[in-house]
Amino acid sequence: MTTHGDPASGPGAPALVVKPPTISESFSSAADETQSTPPTPDPTGRPDLRSTLLDLRSAISDTAYPLVLPSAEEARRTGAAVTAQLDDYLLPRLARLDAPLLVVVGGSTGAGKSTLVNSLVQARVSATGVLRPTTRAPVLVCHPSDLAWFRQGELLPGLTRTGDASDDPGTLQLIAAPALAPGLAFLDAPDIDSVVDANRALATQLLAAADLWLFVTTAARYADAVPWELLRTARLRGTVIALVLDRVPREAADEIADHLAEMLAAQELGAAPLFVLPETPVDGQGLLPERYTEPLRSWFGRLAADADARSAVVRQTLDGALTALRTAVDRLAVAADDQAATAEDLGERASAAYRGGRRTVEHGLQDGRLLRGEVLNRWQEFVGTGELFRTLEARVGQLRDRIVAAVTGRPAPGRQLQNAIESQLVQLLRGVAAEAAEAAYLGWQTHPSGAALLTPELARPGADLTERAERLIRDWQRGVLDLVRTEAGGKRFVARTAAYAVNAMGLAVMVAVFASTAFIPTGLEVATAGGTTVAAQKVLEAIFGDQAIRTLATRARQDLLVLVDRLLDEELERYLAQLATVEVGAEPGIRLREAGNAVEQARAATALTTTGNPTAPEGAR
Repeated sequence: MTTHGDPASGPGAPALVVKPPTISESFSSAADETQSTPPTPDPTGRPDLRSTLLDLRSAISDTAYPLVLPSAEEARRTGAAVTAQLDDYLLPRLARLDAPLLVVVGGSTGAGKSTLVNSLVQARVSATGVLRPTTRAPVLVCHPSDLAWFRQGELLPGLTRTGDASDDPGTLQLIAAPALAPGLAFLDAPDIDSVVDANRALATQLLAAADLWLFVTTAARYADAVPWELLRTARLRGTVIALVLDRVPREAADEIADHLAEMLAAQELGAAPLFVLPETPVDGQGLLPERYTEPLRSWFGRLAADADARSAVVRQTLDGALTALRTAVDRLAVAADDQAATAEDLGERASAAYRGGRRTVEHGLQDGRLLRGEVLNRWQEFVGTGELFRTLEARVGQLRDRIVAAVTGRPAPGRQLQNAIESQLVQLLRGVAAEAAEAAYLGWQTHPSGAALLTPELARPGADLTERAERLIRDWQRGVLDLVRTEAGGKRFVARTAAYAVNAMGLAVMVAVFASTAFIPTGLEVATAGGTTVAAQKVLEAIFGDQAIRTLATRARQDLLVLVDRLLDEELERYLAQLATVEVGAEPGIRLREAGNAVEQARAATALTTTGNPTAPEGAR
């Protein structure tokens, strides 16, 4: 004969300690009367509880936590747990408050859960044995008249119903037990501390779907950390709890029971019913002797027979679970806020890098640096050879330069100056884009969320940057010529010299853009250019007027910066596009809080529980 615990405890040994309170003592709050349907919507037009829960579920599902943050992983777990409890328990239970009460039997490995379930229903419905884990797939036992409700799959809809034993944790075996009273079902869950991850996760999911959690532990393991963590979670959720202290040695029964009671009181669980069972052999069917399980069976029997008591359990657990949602949703909202703030921070880091690049270009156009080197040499050549003056005086200059270029194979000084300006500006933009990309990359690399988003390509400018920069400068140069042409439209002198003079003056305006003084030369420029810049300026002022020159240079500089902004925005977009792939909402925390507040208001208005206890059934201890 196999034994349940110590074989030394003979079949004639009495139950050691049984501390079952009356049904009324078991539950701290209950409804005044049983309701078989959920409350009707508020006549004032406020949303009902079910609709607010659906809105909350949608808000949670729509909120992601993709950025690498300390709060992200916990938020994903919390969101999944809340969603599972909504689907597995809250929504289906709210739709049918009068459905059979579900008792989930949970506990540590080897605590004897399956043996206890078999003994309570007086049939071998759940596998037992020495191999662990014994229960791999959950087993639900109910009266035959209640089988249809559980077969419908409204509770725990993610588990496939089956009538056969299974090792698949995604199945729920349904068994009818005529010895079990109607209105009550037992669900034998996998071990909460199973060595199999899937079993532990399933056990946690099932406990969250319980109307009442029957926690089974042993004299050797009642102080283990894992079950107490789950007991605290169940208390915070408002789940009604009853406990079985199993396999208690006779000589230590009082001491162990008293210690466990102290621990329960310290965790604010002192009102939970506590049943103490001795070490005892099991019979040939693997069942505990009835005289030991009778107090527990009687307690559940009275609960099953008392519709008010069952309703009290359901409503207390349901109300507690709804109340606990507020804390969970607040944590989700804070985590969502962290995501949004981090996404904004990463976007700002990248944007700041490219804003710095824009300032570098602006300073480069103002500090005269671009008047040095090749541009300065070509400008001196353009002015010093007299080409500027000749082209402003007659078209013969155009013809002469074409002949010289054809004979010598060298481009005219004006074309060389235009090419130098283009080359200088392209070089500036390439350097600025490279520095901005490096700064943005470093800004992201120093943040865990940003580092996770980086790709090697982001560390350098776009592959086609040079081509786009060259196109930008050519577009700007054409725009400068259009400005000059428009401004010179009424000037008879320019009209006589036509397009060639416009080109020459356009080059002069481009050079003017490179000086912060809007073409009033600095001392360095006068020294290096030998005064030719001043002469060129005087010629232009004679044609256009002093203010027009300043206006042309300012307009040309502004137009160039607009094009530069567009180029740098395109470079910045590579970072922003990478950030957009994680799809962090702008204000997800606000939606979560609003949905959570709506649920809390609807819960309070529904008043699932009221102060007071129902009358205990006759015969309760």
